[in-house]
Amino acid sequence: TAVVPENIDAVRELIMQDRHVTYLQIEACLCISPTSIHSILHEHLAVKKVCSRWIPHNLTIAQKKARVDWCKEMLKKYDRGASKDVYKIVTGDESWIYAYEPETKQQSTVWVFQDEPNPTKVVPGRSTSKQMVACFFGKTGHVATVPLEQRRTVNSEWYTTICLPEVFGEIRKTNKRRRIIVHHDNASSHTSAQTSAFLTGQNVELMGHPPYSPDLAPNDFFLFPHIKKIMRGQRFSSPEDAVEAFKNHVLEVSQSEWKKCFENWFERMQKCINLDGEYFEKQ
Repeated sequence: TAVVPENIDAVRELIMQDRHVTYLQIEACLCISPTSIHSILHEHLAVKKVCSRWIPHNLTIAQKKARVDWCKEMLKKYDRGASKDVYKIVTGDESWIYAYEPETKQQSTVWVFQDEPNPTKVVPGRSTSKQMVACFFGKTGHVATVPLEQRRTVNSEWYTTICLPEVFGEIRKTNKRRRIIVHHDNASSHTSAQTSAFLTGQNVELMGHPPYSPDLAPNDFFLFPHIKKIMRGQRFSSPEDAVEAFKNHVLEVSQSEWKKCFENWFERMQKCINLDGEYFEKQ
């Protein structure tokens, strides 16, 4: 059997590197069957996909409470999304962009794999050629898309010396003292001492984010699935070309769609409270 400690550790490592990794990619990397992958993901690692991101199957009582508490605090602080301060929020996250993403009939927004049958036809796998990008936006639109050069992964050094300075520079182009409220998830590069010190030095307020909550992160429930769906099935000569296409598609998102995304965000907070912190599968 392929369900051995080495493969379990390897799948865990793949998920840690890329929270959006797919069955096809795990299969291509490790040469193990979909049945074995299913067993490792659901019986050994106990994860599932929400908003196309791998998260724990079952939230603890404390994690559910953290989600509810954060949602209540945000709804109160920002007057359920009606406060003018919402326009000061910039939300961002990172994702891999691949030179080729196969087309899929499944919705990329929500994946739950417990009942998934074995694939019955061979589908060309996702390209292993990839580049990481960070994308930030606010209620009125796109702020900045920052690619990582040399196809590296995110760390605090890059985040505080290249990524965030570019984002803040864009926002403060016309007003150097403009107030900024940053929203990002709890990735290590976002929560490190180096990043915290940088944000304090920039006089930037942090919005916070509850752990394991892609359904409450605008990049995860809206932007990345939306753009990647458009790009599926297209072949690019390099990851850099794919990133350029990604950037262009982001610029095509209409002002009304950005606005609707933020309205949806605050509606999701209320939905999370109504469900006592449980995940909600549908948008």
